[in-house]
Amino acid sequence: MLVRPRPPEDLVGDAAIDTLTPVRPAHDLLAWMRATFIDEDAPLLNEDHVHLRSARLGVLWCAVPNARQGNAVVGMCETTAFMGNRWAKARFEQQVTGWFGWMPHFLLTFDADYADQCSDATFCSLVEHELYHAGQAKGRWGAPRFSKMTGEPVFEIPGHDVEEFVGVVARYGAGHAAGQTAALVEAANRAPIVCEAEIAGACGTCGRSLTGH
Repeated sequence: MLVRPRPPEDLVGDAAIDTLTPVRPAHDLLAWMRATFIDEDAPLLNEDHVHLRSARLGVLWCAVPNARQGNAVVGMCETTAFMGNRWAKARFEQQVTGWFGWMPHFLLTFDADYADQCSDATFCSLVEHELYHAGQAKGRWGAPRFSKMTGEPVFEIPGHDVEEFVGVVARYGAGHAAGQTAALVEAANRAPIVCEAEIAGACGTCGRSLTGH
């Protein structure tokens, strides 16, 4: 039976105030994520994450509060294609490889205090949200892209499936809205595949520039 990993005790609550290392690699969380959502025999297998079987993922717990537009940021997915001067890039790569032994394709960070307190269903939904940001690039006609050199997936941070204003849907209906709005409404009207989850907090990836850090 898979047991949901918990952040270290000194990254949670008042104990986190005095810690000198508020950011820690979460190797057990990564193993749980793969075993729960990505691997072929995963109990909550999501075929949308299959491309991540060949991806290098780095996962972190973080005790530093973060916020955007008044909402607490509780999760973030980033690529490691660092944009900056050579010294800053060298510092970044040294830190990340020190954590994991290699450079990940994606770096996923989770708020330790939130992760410790939220329900299992809410935590699963948060983790999967960030995994959806760890996407595979698509070609002009929507087919998944693969490297011509290695045959491995080409990775990127994708935008959301749905990009529409509530007012447009209210006035004209989901069928006339942009993107995948109608598909989202259809999915929302069905019972959840996994279970009910509270959608709370904010994603640090959402709304960020998709071209770099």
